[in-house]
Amino acid sequence: MKITNPENIRNVSIVGHSGTGKTSLVESILFNCDEINRRGSVEKGTTTTDFEPEEIKRTISISTSIAPCNLKDHKINILDTPGYLDFVGELLNSLRVCDGVVLLCDSIVGVEVGTEKIWTYCENLEIPIIITINKMDRESTDFYKVLDQLRNIYGSQVVALNLPVGKEDDFKGWVNLLEQKAFIYESEKKIKDTEIPEEMIEKVKSLRENLIETIVETNDEMLMKYLDGEELSQDELKEVLGSAVKNRKIFPVTCSSGLKNIGTEPIIDMIIDLLPSPLEIAKISGKDPKTKEDKEIEPSSKSPFLAYVYKTMVDPFVGKLSMFRIYTGEINSNSVVFNANNKKSIKLSNMYISKGKTQTQIDKASIGDFVAVSKLEHISTGDTLCDSKNPIILAKVDYPPSMENTAIVPLLKGDEEKISNGLRKLMEEDPTFSHKMNFETKQHLIYGMGDVHLSVIIDKLKRKFGVGVKLIKPKVAYKETIRKTVKVEGKYKKQSGGRGQYGHVWLEMKPLDKGAGFKFIETIFGGSIPKGYIPGVEKGVRAALQEGAIAGYPVTDISVNLYDGSYHSVDSSEIAFKIASAMAFRKGVLNGNPVLLEPIMEVEVEIPDEYVGDIMGDLNSRRGKILGIEPEKNIKKIKALVPQAEMFKYSKDLRSITRGRGSFSMNISHSEEVPSHIQEKIIEESKKEKK
Repeated sequence: MKITNPENIRNVSIVGHSGTGKTSLVESILFNCDEINRRGSVEKGTTTTDFEPEEIKRTISISTSIAPCNLKDHKINILDTPGYLDFVGELLNSLRVCDGVVLLCDSIVGVEVGTEKIWTYCENLEIPIIITINKMDRESTDFYKVLDQLRNIYGSQVVALNLPVGKEDDFKGWVNLLEQKAFIYESEKKIKDTEIPEEMIEKVKSLRENLIETIVETNDEMLMKYLDGEELSQDELKEVLGSAVKNRKIFPVTCSSGLKNIGTEPIIDMIIDLLPSPLEIAKISGKDPKTKEDKEIEPSSKSPFLAYVYKTMVDPFVGKLSMFRIYTGEINSNSVVFNANNKKSIKLSNMYISKGKTQTQIDKASIGDFVAVSKLEHISTGDTLCDSKNPIILAKVDYPPSMENTAIVPLLKGDEEKISNGLRKLMEEDPTFSHKMNFETKQHLIYGMGDVHLSVIIDKLKRKFGVGVKLIKPKVAYKETIRKTVKVEGKYKKQSGGRGQYGHVWLEMKPLDKGAGFKFIETIFGGSIPKGYIPGVEKGVRAALQEGAIAGYPVTDISVNLYDGSYHSVDSSEIAFKIASAMAFRKGVLNGNPVLLEPIMEVEVEIPDEYVGDIMGDLNSRRGKILGIEPEKNIKKIKALVPQAEMFKYSKDLRSITRGRGSFSMNISHSEEVPSHIQEKIIEESKKEKK
């Protein structure tokens, strides 16, 4: 493989809210760079970057896919990212390894929740942004309305570089404000430059002045020239504009229709001219794994090898494919690299360049390249690969907490182990997904970013590992306890011909403090029960403890004292005392003013200011107790205590109330008594289940 000069490499993520046309735009870019012969269709499932069956079925991007292309001696590594919020982990992975983004805005709706989140992520990571107002071929488009909206929200740094010629069905080209030329499409790949349409001249003049003023304000020397009335050349303006974009001082805006492949060329030009090469990014920062001190490496092909693993793909037949971006240095197909996270040396064998679902084997790679390596078990997403003599650990992606969970049951008995193995491998692919067994409710739980995310996981489990599961509602881990001290008798006596069974106990049962659990003691005196039978009593109590008495839930926060009883020299046995003590325990719970306890969750909800009242009202309706509100940058963080039973499917309701702008996390805090009217319903449902 020909190694591209790092100065001519651009690593760019195509980002935007779901439905803004990212994948169609990527198809047009690949087509214009002669990487594909025909543009694929999202609806038909024929695009380069949406190739997973789950993506084709839903006609949305689910995972980040890379598609390199070459034009004008430049190599552009395009990362096509999901816009649907359930797959934010894939978006964050792509932002971790790109040097700039092309942000798509819908030409009708404008700024959406995905736009806002992406902007914040890019701001935190200091990533340069190019904006295109896409889908200009549709009815009711309004480029200037969306441009004004962007400027109102993100400031005067957002500035038009290209204006649309025509709109809706008549969208046919663009005007470049610096060159003061119009470019009109005669056919998909035939464009002619021409005079600016007369009706646009005033608009072009006004916005060109705004563009030039914005550019010169970022450079003191050029500003002085401008104020002195000196003529500024196009080359000077372009050079300063490029520097300003790379330093996030300007966010240039263009127009496009990815579906019709109109306006693609200026986007490619902006990527090449305005976004940084791998040599122009800031020094790469990390931690020394030994000293834990901060460490920096200069981005250069001569620096020691350094790469970040941003994606893992698992296939039960092909094995694992680990994908990484090279930040410094060079490697070849037989290099030995050092995993700074687990301190293992790894010998590479097969290296590939990926384009969608296809892989091309390569012998060497250098700074700025995206590489895939196969069948290496000691590499995981988020790992840093480096030179063992110059170890460094790069910061991992900070994923948001899971917002949705559900329980699963196998469709076929005996598939439990296959399911666990499959889910474990899917966790390697997707760090925002997890699963665990809840031993209290005896349910297998899966956790993700939303119901669509979990639906995709189940589809992948079936397709890749051949096991099917059914989604069911998670159970609440209720517990039972008593509120008063009781003394109860349990007697088990059975005679049937030969040797009988006899066990007789007296138990004193007391409530304990919250969280104390279970305590068993014995104060037998006078030998009323021989020592050899006492373990049987404890076993019987512990068995009954798990089964409960009022609704079948485990009993907690209780002390049981075996203080008296009797035995038969012939008929008594450990099993008889086990049965007698279980009988006594159940009777004692029923007589001890029993109550159900429910888990209370500590919930943190992050929302924009305008939704505070709605969210507080909603949490109150869920029997929640508001603990406080903390202001943070542009958002409010509400802390509350809410019963777990009221929090199932909360992610869907939160998205609905906040129009996708809210997020939340929760952890178990403590247990509290269930209100009596709700307790009655739970007990009734429990009785129905047992019938």
